[in-house]
Amino acid sequence: MGTLLGRVMPPGLLAFLYLLRNPRCNVGACIVALLVCLSLESNDSILHEIKALVARNSDRLTMDTVRASNKGYSAEMVVVTYNHAKETVDNGSKINILLSFGQHGRELITSEVALHLLYILTEKRKIAGVDLSSFEKILENLVIKVVPMENFNGRKRVEAGELCDRRNGRGVDLNRNWSVDWGKKEKDYNPFEEDPGTAPFSEPEAQIMRELSKSFKPHIWVNVHSGMEALFMPYDHKNTTPDGVSSQLMRSVLENLNHRHFQDGCLVGSGGGAVGYLAHGTTTDYLYDIAKVPMPFTFEIYGDEKASTDDCFKMFNPVDKTTFDRVINKWCMAFLILFEEGLRNLPDGQVVSQGTLDNWVPMGGEIVERNVERKSSNEHRKLEGLDLGMQELRTYFRLFMLSTFLLMFMFCSRISKNRNRESGEQSI
Repeated sequence: MGTLLGRVMPPGLLAFLYLLRNPRCNVGACIVALLVCLSLESNDSILHEIKALVARNSDRLTMDTVRASNKGYSAEMVVVTYNHAKETVDNGSKINILLSFGQHGRELITSEVALHLLYILTEKRKIAGVDLSSFEKILENLVIKVVPMENFNGRKRVEAGELCDRRNGRGVDLNRNWSVDWGKKEKDYNPFEEDPGTAPFSEPEAQIMRELSKSFKPHIWVNVHSGMEALFMPYDHKNTTPDGVSSQLMRSVLENLNHRHFQDGCLVGSGGGAVGYLAHGTTTDYLYDIAKVPMPFTFEIYGDEKASTDDCFKMFNPVDKTTFDRVINKWCMAFLILFEEGLRNLPDGQVVSQGTLDNWVPMGGEIVERNVERKSSNEHRKLEGLDLGMQELRTYFRLFMLSTFLLMFMFCSRISKNRNRESGEQSI
């Protein structure tokens, strides 16, 4: 039944799981937590909404769905490409940016940021009242690829009730499956959390991302996580940053972003030096050492330091509406400022033609669906109508879940009061 509920309405299921695992939650906090959980989209809802968004904005967005498999395990990944004025500006002079969200299943908030960022790039022109027209010229010089949910199978496990699970569909940590210093284990190694797989790139998800990085050749890569607020650069597997000019440029970009947007409130430095532990076989270290990406970063966008280690949902995701909206707005704006800083700091010599993007599917993989913008205008209108209908259905379902919860809460409260009254009378 849990799996079925997870497919039909995972946010509602997550809300009840959260409340069930937090019995001391008071009335107001419980209601707020439920509202926030219901505001989180399910994996299918997010991808459906993105597909409709691409169809409505075919002049700027395209979408590919890629599938790969290894030893009986398959993974599917959506890649959305934003290319402002793509018909009139030479792509060879643009900066390529690759953003990956949802590498760990339990970090649901990251995919929410991906969805809202795509809206901001196409339809929503303001963030918390801030006019974004000043970024228009910057966006003309960028090609941005967004992977909104890298670990789709792992996300499904979380929505089915495994709220603490960060691994993919067969139990491997995708951020330990890359080849730089792969397989090394620290003294505090946790096999449940950090299983690196049977070999580097044993996992289809990592294979897809590696081939995408080889073909697209991004100038800037950001791997987006939650658990704290930080702006990290290489390295993760040792307590140091790289030497040379490129390292200085990376640090400059992060420090400028931290000062301009976060008022120096984020932790900045190498992942291995700042986070408190070393991580081996990570995406960021491969991107820097092997793929030679000039600026590979890891962003940690949210973390509740007061949450219990057993309360994974609260530790990695906001549980009140105000914080949820603040995280979305703050980090969408952070990405826009990153784009500006990257454009300013990347040397001209590093902005060169990146070649064709057609052959980036892993060996044995396949493109399931390509270039949604090629659909006819009639199909676009059908998708928009379907999207609006689905939004209304989701709204009705959420209202139904909220009213059901409130009725259950009132019923349980009355039973509890009656029992207390009876026990009090008996004691007298």
